[in-house]
Amino acid sequence: MSRILITGMSGAGKTTVLHELSRRGYRTVDTDYDGWVLPDGTWDEPRVSALLASSSSLIVSGTVENQGRFYGRFSAVVLLSAPVEVLIQRVSARTNNSYGHSEADQSAIRQYVLDVEPLLRGGATLELDARRPVSDLADDVERLVAAEGPA
Repeated sequence: MSRILITGMSGAGKTTVLHELSRRGYRTVDTDYDGWVLPDGTWDEPRVSALLASSSSLIVSGTVENQGRFYGRFSAVVLLSAPVEVLIQRVSARTNNSYGHSEADQSAIRQYVLDVEPLLRGGATLELDARRPVSDLADDVERLVAAEGPA
């Protein structure tokens, strides 16, 4: 069973890639929605532990402070990265999430790229250029799933 985490800064395309993988038939969970993240901005650890204990292959996305506690339970940690200008353009244009529309949010994203992204890079097993087409990124993640064997 493969367990893949897709992580990265806001605007990197985590949700978009996850949607493409779901469309292709993979079991996916976007932890930005449905109560996976607690008010303090960390994953609900008992809930995530239960999810990762399930018996089927899984692709999860998210970026939270305590995700590193779970890295050993993922067969791969994929970092989607892009230049900060691309991230800001994407979050400014999206309509499904208001985060990133304000100057304060954009300033925070710029700081996270400096402070947080290097930590994500250090824990990643694969980094993908998020400027590439979504279908290509999903193909790369599919290859990781296939390398782990049948679902």
